[in-house]
Amino acid sequence: MKIIDLRSDTLTRPTQPMLATILTAELGDDGRLDANGRGEDKTINKLEDMAAALTGKEAGLFCCSGTLGNQAALFTYCRPHDLVLVDELQHLYGSEKTAFDSRFGQMEPLFYKFDADFMPDLADLEDKLKNNNVSLLCLENTHNFTGGTCVNLDRLAAIRKLADKYQVPIHMDGARLFNAAAYLKVSVKEICQYVDSVMFCVSKGLGAPVGSLLCGTKAFIDTAKETRKLLGGALRQGGIAAAPAIYALEHNIERLSEDNANAVLCASLLTDLKKIKVQASVQTNIVMLDLADAGITPADFCAKAKDLGLLIRPILKTSVRLVFYNAITADDASEAASIIKKLDNEL
Repeated sequence: MKIIDLRSDTLTRPTQPMLATILTAELGDDGRLDANGRGEDKTINKLEDMAAALTGKEAGLFCCSGTLGNQAALFTYCRPHDLVLVDELQHLYGSEKTAFDSRFGQMEPLFYKFDADFMPDLADLEDKLKNNNVSLLCLENTHNFTGGTCVNLDRLAAIRKLADKYQVPIHMDGARLFNAAAYLKVSVKEICQYVDSVMFCVSKGLGAPVGSLLCGTKAFIDTAKETRKLLGGALRQGGIAAAPAIYALEHNIERLSEDNANAVLCASLLTDLKKIKVQASVQTNIVMLDLADAGITPADFCAKAKDLGLLIRPILKTSVRLVFYNAITADDASEAASIIKKLDNEL
């Protein structure tokens, strides 16, 4: 039986050409800095410069994970008990937690609301910014737990205007930033012009084995590099990880639209379900299924799907998530829909 694994786009595997870049990567000690704050690993430096150019920022910082990139940003901007404006489902709050944990960052979350399109509600944002001493505003684009939804350029511009009015910096968790750009049909730079800093992953749809990039002003990145070290993220010959990331940025950006299309295809085949509710608007490479009225727990539903060859994972309290990536074909997307329809008929 063929297994279709839609648990996450972190399941991408490096290709042989990508792995081959490791053997010729120019390595050095990234922890030994010159007068300009650059390490001695030329491959990492090249990757960081590429990331800065793609996002339109002055500098970049290679981190071993998206969590480290986001947390390095938060710990650079904020201090214990500072108010950080987030949404309740935001990954850097609910899943990463470090900045808000009483044992570590001790920052205080202040929650903003979404509108009907799962974008930050402008009226609520202004109310929160006006009536609280907010140190940082955080966005997530695409938004994982709302099903890969995007914040469009008009909304980003309006949020930027509000943040400037109240002199609050904006950090964007862009783990799947390039999927957002593919959906919005704009460059990553156009999205990032509205934020002060951004983190994006190369180890999800882009297909590299490991790593994320944090980008911002040179002054911010210089401080974030110190923060990364405090969080245990200093690198030595990290070029062996940076080289595949460079390959990913050079070869794998345009194909992300295929992943988005396969997610849309799968959802389009699930319009006549009896018990399961399918995410209304699939924009990128994630599809959410709501089981609140299906009479089955997400864990039990995933177990039944596994018996039929479909691997998916529970998410939140009443949902399951399907994530599409480079190993998943259009035929796989169609077969996944068939399995879900079969399970729906049995509920």
